[in-house]
Amino acid sequence: MTGIMDTMTDTLAFATAETPLGPLLAAVTGDGVAWLDFRDGPDARARAVRALRLPVVADPARTAPVTAALAAYFAEEARDFDVPLDWRLYSPLQRQVLETLYTTVPYGALTTYGEIGTRSGAGVPAQAIGQVMGSNPIPLIVPCHRVVSSTGLGGYSGGSGVEVKRWLLMFEGALPATLDWDPAEGPRS
Repeated sequence: MTGIMDTMTDTLAFATAETPLGPLLAAVTGDGVAWLDFRDGPDARARAVRALRLPVVADPARTAPVTAALAAYFAEEARDFDVPLDWRLYSPLQRQVLETLYTTVPYGALTTYGEIGTRSGAGVPAQAIGQVMGSNPIPLIVPCHRVVSSTGLGGYSGGSGVEVKRWLLMFEGALPATLDWDPAEGPRS
């Protein structure tokens, strides 16, 4: 027999949050946020459904906390995302590394791939930590943008790539502004 909580956990609800980076898609199970995509649309939603393999339901009450948290972050009213997370898409290594990131690297701070590897006790080289960051299904909330290379920014798989990472780090005050850049339009003169 399946209870109400099992039904919630075994379904997926989508929400779109309008942000300076464009519309962000959040996919929320009964356990919490399981997916965040820097683009919303049929393809992004289909990727989330394929990854999570759950039926989609409309559940604004379930998704409201994540849209509110994203709005507060971009309005500079909150520095942390106080929303439950669903870690089901993470391998044990990914979860070890990304939970360490989530709990130890606050807003406005930076760490390197090597440092987060050491801190997490993952026992893998910095390049493997970079791959973990690139496979993070909940970017921004699990802040892989705060992890940089020892020689520069490193890569970023969210949004339009490294420019989104740079924008987020400037937004959080971790990097000084280097140019006037709009995430939707590119550099401004």
